[in-house]
Amino acid sequence: MNTLHELVLQQARQRPQAPYALAAGGGAVLDYGTLAAQCRAVGALLQDLGVAQGETVSLVMPNGLHTMLLLLGTMASGRCVNPVNLLSQPDQMAYVLGHSDTRCVFVAPEWEAPVRGMLKGLKRPVLLRVVDPQALPALHRTDEDSPEGSPPRPDDLALLMYTSGTTGQPKGVMLTQASLVANAMAISREHGLGPNDRVLGVLPLYHINAFVVTMLAPLAHGGSVVSAPRFSATSFWAQVTEHGCSWINLVPTIISFLLEGATPSPGSLAGIRFCRSASAALSVDHLHAFERRFGIGVVETMGLTETAAPSFANPMNPALRKPGSVGRAAGCEARVVDAALQPVADGTTGEIVIRGPNVMRGYYKNEQATRDAFTPDGWLRTGDLGHRDADGFFFVTGRIKELIIKGGENIAPREIDEAVLRHPAVLDAAAVGIDDPHYGQDIMVCVVLRSGQTCGEAELRDFCLQQLGRYKSPRVIRFVDDLPRGPSGKVQRLKLAARVG
Repeated sequence: MNTLHELVLQQARQRPQAPYALAAGGGAVLDYGTLAAQCRAVGALLQDLGVAQGETVSLVMPNGLHTMLLLLGTMASGRCVNPVNLLSQPDQMAYVLGHSDTRCVFVAPEWEAPVRGMLKGLKRPVLLRVVDPQALPALHRTDEDSPEGSPPRPDDLALLMYTSGTTGQPKGVMLTQASLVANAMAISREHGLGPNDRVLGVLPLYHINAFVVTMLAPLAHGGSVVSAPRFSATSFWAQVTEHGCSWINLVPTIISFLLEGATPSPGSLAGIRFCRSASAALSVDHLHAFERRFGIGVVETMGLTETAAPSFANPMNPALRKPGSVGRAAGCEARVVDAALQPVADGTTGEIVIRGPNVMRGYYKNEQATRDAFTPDGWLRTGDLGHRDADGFFFVTGRIKELIIKGGENIAPREIDEAVLRHPAVLDAAAVGIDDPHYGQDIMVCVVLRSGQTCGEAELRDFCLQQLGRYKSPRVIRFVDDLPRGPSGKVQRLKLAARVG
């Protein structure tokens, strides 16, 4: 299988009446046979609208079964889909709609007015269709009169997803049919997933994690996904148990929220095989607390938009996992290189680079950024700092641009985060470098306290001295209400520094 078209057809032939997607809270159920028919209907609709194969279709829509159908149908019919980040600032959203060369935009009703305003600024006509993200559309064509067109080829562009970007304009990541299928199959294989497995999808589909892990991976193993409009801490466990989910796909922010919430009744979570954590670093303390509290093992993973989601995963066997590690390379190759882009020995910190079938083609209409993203011999530069141990497990310690260099010594922000998070009153924390006349840079940490907890600056400073020593203890401590995060849950440290001055 090398295209989304082939994956959908395969499951429709093998298990036409098996559920693929269910609406959280009850209601509509989409089986694989209907999914294939709906994908044909989406292709027919796009043809009627004059959107040719190979052209781009944008979606400005929250999660929902209709949203999933438009995403899958667009790709299965040989078009390229561009899910727009709903958390974008208006100027960035307008930039994406213009830069992507989209021919048609599907919007949820609440987005119609702002998107129409954005499209007026473009010098080319763009179609706009308003749809309900939750409602399953009626099939306007039968199987017999739905034109198939030419099936997409493995190297055809299928997804154009823009990175959030902490500075400058977002970049459009180009992922092919083959790249998406390769990682959907790798996820299924790494986690041992099968037709009886069901995942609750609460992460936004405009982010690569949800797009590939919860929407596409079930197509590879014939499983199913429960589609929730958004994450709700108060209803999460009820949704999981009501729909019989066997695994959950979360980010560290959600894990911290669940740790603050109520504990489900004993035995109600026995059917959940594992919790998959991705998109940002998970504190080791939070990992152990989650496993103790809910009795669910956590499998840490890591990936990028540029790698069609995960490139690393811990083993399914709990005895082989290494807390704090993103795992071993999964579905691709990975290594660590120095500033000269040469491989380094195990245990040596450097930049993590990746090569494999899941890696992007490049950045849309940005040749310079594409050249900068790859080494001369074709490895994708992730911008992540870390090291590999003797067992092949990778550990990420920070981002190159976020590295704190104090008096010539490299300090990974995550090391500071982890130490501060050990304080019982701290819910969230993020360290960032600040200018210093003597050291060049010093350390500031921004702290979010747990609800109902108190902790003064002096107390926390003493705690940091015990955990980190004097040199790595933050010079500045700021208590904040929240930390700025991108859609994947990663703390945007550069924005944090600007916010607190």
